[in-house]
Amino acid sequence: MKMKPKLATGLTLCALLVSAFQVPAAAASERPNIIFIMTDDQGYAPVGAHGHPWLKTPNMDKMHAQSIRFDRFMMGSTCAPSRAGIMTGVHSIKNGVTHTIYERERLNLKATTIPQVLQPAGYTSGYFGKWHLGDESPYQPENRGFDEVFIHGAGGIGQAYPGSCADVPKNNYFDPVFKHNGTFVKTKGYCTDILFKATLGWIKEVKDKDQPFFAYLSTNAPHSPFVAPPAYQKRYKDRGFNKSAAGFYGMIEHIDDNLGAMFDQLEKWGLMEHTIIIFTSDNGMTRIGCGLKGFDGRPQVKLGKDQEGNSMMSYNAGMKGLKGTVDEGGVRVPFFVLWEGKIKEGRTVDTVVSYLDILPTLADLVGATLPDSQAFEGRSLKPLIFEKNPQWEDRFQFQHVTRWDRGADPDKFKWKNYSVRNQRFRLVEGVLYDMENDPEQTKEVTAEFPEVVTEMKKAYEKFWEEARPLMINEDVPMAKEKPFHVDYNTQKLNEGIPMWEEPKL
Repeated sequence: MKMKPKLATGLTLCALLVSAFQVPAAAASERPNIIFIMTDDQGYAPVGAHGHPWLKTPNMDKMHAQSIRFDRFMMGSTCAPSRAGIMTGVHSIKNGVTHTIYERERLNLKATTIPQVLQPAGYTSGYFGKWHLGDESPYQPENRGFDEVFIHGAGGIGQAYPGSCADVPKNNYFDPVFKHNGTFVKTKGYCTDILFKATLGWIKEVKDKDQPFFAYLSTNAPHSPFVAPPAYQKRYKDRGFNKSAAGFYGMIEHIDDNLGAMFDQLEKWGLMEHTIIIFTSDNGMTRIGCGLKGFDGRPQVKLGKDQEGNSMMSYNAGMKGLKGTVDEGGVRVPFFVLWEGKIKEGRTVDTVVSYLDILPTLADLVGATLPDSQAFEGRSLKPLIFEKNPQWEDRFQFQHVTRWDRGADPDKFKWKNYSVRNQRFRLVEGVLYDMENDPEQTKEVTAEFPEVVTEMKKAYEKFWEEARPLMINEDVPMAKEKPFHVDYNTQKLNEGIPMWEEPKL
């Protein structure tokens, strides 16, 4: 079986995108707005429309029904790497991002980001929530193209690790402190509510201006610690769920309620027909909060009982793998694209696509030009969105967990925790699975398709050789200060921490 995937990169891809798919030039005010919503550690399975047997997500389900949904959408296996690939359209390890801490979460300062691509097309951009691509000033979103910034530090509210990666000291999910355009502000309420409100407040400010907007809303929920608002958590605790699982599922249902409120507000403002809305998650489902033990993800675990006394079992959509793995369940996520009146609703695309495709797709949909200064590795999904019989060449997608210890030689981990995926097959550490005929990865077919294994390994080796010199954060010294700690304490001493002025919607 001969397979000839081609990974379009660099100038070749740019030329293809600009010449073949670019939208005719239009006034900035005529271009669609973009709202990109990404949850943290939710993964593919915890969505009612994905077959979850008891989780209630009516608004995600409604969006699923009204959207074009990419049902084989692949992210990275952990937080910062996925964010780096989304933000640049380039694999994270080619941007220096090989971990979530140890200064290895810092996005290469030479990389071009989504707002920097959209800005020449007239867009104003806002970022809300979890950034996790560097807490030092040069790496912060206000210095990477965003005009409005409302974020916490590190990879989660209240987190702190050796080096620069840290949030405000002793921050927590209730009444948290956020950094708003360079100033720390105290808020009142639960973090997810605040992030949705901050996003909508900014949209209200810019929606009537003569330029389109791009809002990137990245919730820290349902990442650990698994703390949901009391009413959402209590419902699960009363049914026998442990604290983590009750918090995890409660956080998702709470996000769902906020999603519904956002859609209602956008409808009131008359923005739905003028706005592309995307919903996704940053990696596979967390193994701790979801109640699944180990890394397999497939065995069901009893979590509690429903109102009729029936056992409520954990659910991972039949997939092997969870967050932190390169199996299907570790990297497959929901990806819904809604654009009322423009994108035909209720359609599923089974083509295997990637988080690297997000930036080229957004640029293509709004008529922005990809600069030739960056070797973009993704493709525009526009043909899959609008064309009945799109021409789409199969390709290889590469994933690696990359969480080796600080100071370790990355080359020693080259053949560990890696995966190669195309439309039919997934190769995991040399073991081949037929994903079309065995989506649960229960039977290896390595011996049956040796030529596929050889070709995938050869492609992966080339990918690694390209990426290895670009892992620029491996040997950098650990920062002596935590910027969020230093700046917060300085502001607290000199000016105080003001209350955030909540927007009136």
